[in-house]
Amino acid sequence: MIALHMRPAPPKVKPRMELIPPRFRATVCAMRVREEDRTPMKGMMQHRPLRIIDILTHAAEAFSDQGIVSARDEGDLHRQSYPETLARVARLAHALTAMGVKQGDRIATLAWNGHRHVELYYAVSGMGAVCHTLNPRLPPEQLAYIIGHAEDRVLCVDPSLVPVAGALRDDLPRDLRLVVMTGAAHMPDTPLDATCYEDLIADHPGSFDWPLLPEDTASSLCYTSGTTGHPKGALYSHRSTVLHALTVPLAQTSSFVAGRRIMPVVPMFHVNAWGLPYTAPLTGMTLVMPGRHLDGPGLWRLMEDEKVYSSWGVPTVWANLLTEIEAQGRAPAAFRDLVVGGSSAPSAMIEAYEDYGVTVSQAWGMTELSPIGTHGMIPPALQGAPLSAQMPIKTSAGRRKFGLEFKIVDDDGTALPHDGTATGELYVRGNTVISGYFRNDAATAAAMDAEGWFGTGDVASISPHGQLVIRDRAKDLVKSGGEWISSIDLENAAISHPAIRTCAVIAAPHPKWDERPVLVVVPEGDARPTLDDIHAHMAPHFAPWQLPDDLLFVEDLPLTATGKVSKLTLRQQFADYVLPDLRKGGA
Repeated sequence: MIALHMRPAPPKVKPRMELIPPRFRATVCAMRVREEDRTPMKGMMQHRPLRIIDILTHAAEAFSDQGIVSARDEGDLHRQSYPETLARVARLAHALTAMGVKQGDRIATLAWNGHRHVELYYAVSGMGAVCHTLNPRLPPEQLAYIIGHAEDRVLCVDPSLVPVAGALRDDLPRDLRLVVMTGAAHMPDTPLDATCYEDLIADHPGSFDWPLLPEDTASSLCYTSGTTGHPKGALYSHRSTVLHALTVPLAQTSSFVAGRRIMPVVPMFHVNAWGLPYTAPLTGMTLVMPGRHLDGPGLWRLMEDEKVYSSWGVPTVWANLLTEIEAQGRAPAAFRDLVVGGSSAPSAMIEAYEDYGVTVSQAWGMTELSPIGTHGMIPPALQGAPLSAQMPIKTSAGRRKFGLEFKIVDDDGTALPHDGTATGELYVRGNTVISGYFRNDAATAAAMDAEGWFGTGDVASISPHGQLVIRDRAKDLVKSGGEWISSIDLENAAISHPAIRTCAVIAAPHPKWDERPVLVVVPEGDARPTLDDIHAHMAPHFAPWQLPDDLLFVEDLPLTATGKVSKLTLRQQFADYVLPDLRKGGA
């Protein structure tokens, strides 16, 4: 047996500090720290929690010449500066405190876009309570469910919406306090005990000791429209709201110019008017609030008189305004910036507004995202290019704003490349994205993946440059012969036909192909295009098998409570519909 004699390893010798040059001793000491003991060095900066009320206090000082213009339920046009708004917000906070409202209590609003609604946004959140916006266009049973689920303590209602609240009186909590948002001279008759808003705040001080709340304190609560099942609540924080207000202007740079005027046509009950009641004061812009009258002529006149520079809203509103612009022969004089969201704007609409000197960009988002997720600004390389070169950008969802991450996954949850071609379900995460639904564990589990990403339900692709293209809602895709057909692409192509005012694509069942697309059309005037006409118009953009199998005419398309076309209602309306080739007995 051979003995192996191994040389022992030399012992580790610690360097003697006296033998190390002084200038290197600190480095050697740092190297001695074990890897597992290393922690990031903290900065030496003050930490002040992000608070919503600080947006308004800043605006009152830095932009004291700006403020809010409101078309009110009383029939007048009201004006107040940001310093005046801050004083009224303080009085309201005192009044709510006197009513017994405590931190964490939910205060509901049933109101249009107006200065009192803005005051509630800041007073309720500023004192540590939660501002809960209600959509008056929802059916009574959904409103009653939402109020009960949120456990609202106070309900603040515009005069014209008192009948909506009155219809709920048998389903409202017994201890719910009702405040009508008007002055004593305009108090309506109501079957409910109610307090006058102006009387409520009149005798209180114009300053308030705003609490230094932790920035993750709940600030506002907004429920999804509830197209399937019960509506679900997104509970925002001061941190998420302030970060949203800071990051949106960084992305949508064309819309925010200090000293100019911006008009949120998107309702304040629809995801906090896409954050404009916060971003406008923060960027030194005056808010022009249109109230409840959103017809084309009324909007055109208000925008003309009040020199509105930028306006945000859904396509259905902009279709009505465009009709009035065409009748007037011009856009409102100061109107130069239009942001479209909620659903995709057709290319024909974009081109028409651009012809009138209004720059159009699209934004994509969701209630669960606070809500803005992308911006449609033209990148520097294409600025100054012909409109035709910019249209692929203008008709897409845009690029993600700072603070959000996107991924697309296949049916197995495998991440797909951002190559502009791969298509999958879109997932998002970031500091303005919900981590779950308010008091709804089942919905939370269904929406979030194991890594904390939120599943949007949108089918999308992402380019290498971060351009997001929403191909469709997963539930609105048409699956024909194992291949997916985008209803959005078909709609955008069809609506550019001069005989089509608006349209929607739904899927009809087929025994051979599984589903086939059907085009539901609201015609322009008395024109009635044939299916062959539509096919000829759309053929350059689609394969023959992707074109719709039938053309159905309706007087109007049903809308959801947020102004989008309700595909669910259309599918119910045409539940008994049979495709032409099946009526003939073919397959």
